Order: sequence, then structure tokens, then C-alpha cells
Amino acid sequence: MRLDDWSDTENDAVVASYFAMLSDELAGQSYVKASHNRLLQEQIGRTRGSIEFKYCNVSAAAKGFGLPIIKGYQPRFNFQMTLAEAISRWLAKHPEWETALHNPLHSEFAEATTLFVGVAPTLRNTPPPEETEKLRAVAMRFDIAGRDERNRKLGRAGEEVVFHRERAQLKELGLHDLARRVRWTSQEDGDGAGYDILSFLPDGGERLIEVKTTNGWERTPFHISRNELEVANARRDDWYLFRLYDFARAPKAFEIRPPLEAHVALTATSFQASFG
Repeated sequence: MRLDDWSDTENDAVVASYFAMLSDELAGQSYVKASHNRLLQEQIGRTRGSIEFKYCNVSAAAKGFGLPIIKGYQPRFNFQMTLAEAISRWLAKHPEWETALHNPLHSEFAEATTLFVGVAPTLRNTPPPEETEKLRAVAMRFDIAGRDERNRKLGRAGEEVVFHRERAQLKELGLHDLARRVRWTSQEDGDGAGYDILSFLPDGGERLIEVKTTNGWERTPFHISRNELEVANARRDDWYLFRLYDFARAPKAFEIRPPLEAHVALTATSFQASFG
């Protein structure tokens, strides 16, 4: 039995195998995990057990990337950063993979009010420290929040789900006039308002909804702009952050309200540079 560290070539092979299975799973296609394992044994000469364990390591690293993971391969967090680098290489070589996760949009959610909206995670019920440190290290190293923010198809798909959900909920209450007034602000007026959706409470009060979407788990970090923070503070009675997660598989959500510092740790990630 080999006890040496996995090489970049071996890590690339196990990551490619993992994403082949994950792609089938997300597409609702059947696959046989044992067959993938046997092929990998032949390819890299590792044992069945070591490969199974490595698949669980890939799940952990993929979780840090804000990606869906394979059911049945529960994350094991004793992975090396070289495995995360292999995931980064695979994603760079297959930029269409994440885009395809949201094409077409989840039509079953577009006009539904059944989207599960649960309780937001808090700073007090964090996972074990060793898991948190690994996930944070991957998220910071590969700017996962930035990747989600730059994924325009993902962001637009999440906003569309929330837009239709807000209208559908008001219609269910018989408030058709308010439903017609719901606006997809970021699409109709462009970014800059400090929120994406203008919706309404049953009493007619405004709901200014900023939507943040990820394919990852509920604690995947996200970016929030200075303008969004300023609007959240200025309109704290009306402003809502609507966090969609696990979006590629079975979208779920939670809402948080200002002050955001009560729910998340805000970290400055960029600085403006000027001359003079």
C-alpha cells in the first residue's frame, strides 16, 4: 500500500473522476461509483480504499470552493492545498461547467412559493474549528466570494427566482396590484440601487431585496459592496439580504436584516488606489 503524498497528476486524475460523477448526479443520470474507482486504480495505481478516502477529501475542498458535492462522499477535511489547486485547474480548463449548471433556469422554482427559507446560520453555531479553518483557507486563496459575484449567469438566475417568488406570494394573498408593482431593479435600472428586487409587504411597505446566490453550502462567503452596505444601513427597516444556496441542486434560502455585523463578519478585501 502506497503511503506517499499524492502527486499533481494523481490529484488531477481524482478531481476529473469526481467531477465526472458529480456532473452525472446533477444531471439526474445514473452512474456507478465503483466503476470510476476501478478506472482510477488502473490509471494511478492507488488502492480502492485510498481513492474512496480521496473522493471525500475532494468533497471537502469543493465545499470550500462553494460548489455542490457528491452525495455519499461526506467531506473529510484532512486534505492538502495541492488538492484544492487541482480543483482550481479543473475549473479553469472547464469554464463552461459552472455556466451549464444554470441553463436552463430551474423552471420548477420560477413561479413557485415553495422555496424553503430557513433560519440564517449565526456566528455562534459554526462548524468545528479545523473544518472552518480549511474552508476559510480555500475560500480566501481562490476568492470564492469573488467567483460567485463574477458569475453573472448564477447571479441573474438567483435574482429571477426571487423576483418570481415575491410576485407569486403576493398573488396568493390576493394582492395582485402589489404583485404587478414588484420590480427587478437590477435588470430594469442596472446595478447601483443597493438592492436587486423591489417588492412589498402585505401592508404595502417596501421590501428592498439584495440577492446573493451560491452553489455552495449556506456558509459560503459572499461579497457585499460599499453601496449595498450604505443602503442597508440607511434603509434598515426595508432592506433584506436574501441568501440562496445549494442553488444547482435544490435551492434553499435564508434572509438576514441589518445590521449585517450581527450576522456575519465583514472583512475589507480591496482598496482604492489613487494618485496625488
